[in-house]
Amino acid sequence: MHTRITGPYDMARQQEFFGGWVRPADDPSSILMAFPVEGWAGSAAVLLRQDGDAVTGEVIGPAGAWEQALAALSLDEDGGGWAAVGERDPVIGALQREHAYLRPVLFHSPYEAACAFVIGHRMRVTQQRAIRARIAREHGTAIEAGGRVVHAFPAPQVLRGLAELPGVDAEKVARLHGIADAALDGRLDRARLRALPLAEAYADVKRLRGIGDFFATGIVLRGAGRADAVPAEGFTRSGIRRLYGLSHDPTDAEMLRIAEPWRPYRMWCSVLVHASERRAQS
Repeated sequence: MHTRITGPYDMARQQEFFGGWVRPADDPSSILMAFPVEGWAGSAAVLLRQDGDAVTGEVIGPAGAWEQALAALSLDEDGGGWAAVGERDPVIGALQREHAYLRPVLFHSPYEAACAFVIGHRMRVTQQRAIRARIAREHGTAIEAGGRVVHAFPAPQVLRGLAELPGVDAEKVARLHGIADAALDGRLDRARLRALPLAEAYADVKRLRGIGDFFATGIVLRGAGRADAVPAEGFTRSGIRRLYGLSHDPTDAEMLRIAEPWRPYRMWCSVLVHASERRAQS
């Protein structure tokens, strides 16, 4: 497989900032991921490498896996105007250069995002990642690729049939079943959530059991991927205050005003602000 990259991109730096992927032994800068493919006909493993201004790769699995992997790395978006945002806004320009024009890394699908948020509620990040990895090993599809064996998270039809999961309480299991049903009904399809007006996408996701404002934002923005949206979460808010020299935490309206020059990559810019603020507070 071969796809041209538009705009600046550095896959090795993506690994540095986000990480979490299995790395093939022969190329630690490449990315190997496994996931159930939307449409739920099967799971796939996708190995991606950067070759100059292109990303090349191998796919083991059903149709649609390559496009889904590109979406997870925000490589399905036209990044041709990404550098120009930093020219309009010097704060963003400095962050872009510092982070090698980092792009958001998304969940493999809104379905997996919803499952991750539900499983991880009131848990440490390391704990919820370990539980998700165990669920993938025990109930997901094992696929050999790049000289390694990777495990995809269970497809929704498989998750729906699991009555219990070690480390996951009964209420969370019930919520996961609701997420699986919604995925099978097409309500969590990435294309659908991207096409809906943002407020409607949030409202629709919040119909899921146990999903409130915070999780809905994560499912729509980090699951479906919306390149031009501003998440009103704490690190982005405090980062804007620090980076733009404000005397107070900005209101939602102030955040939108400051972010106006970031269009059409407001989410991408928000990720840079978020990353910078996390590091400043660590």
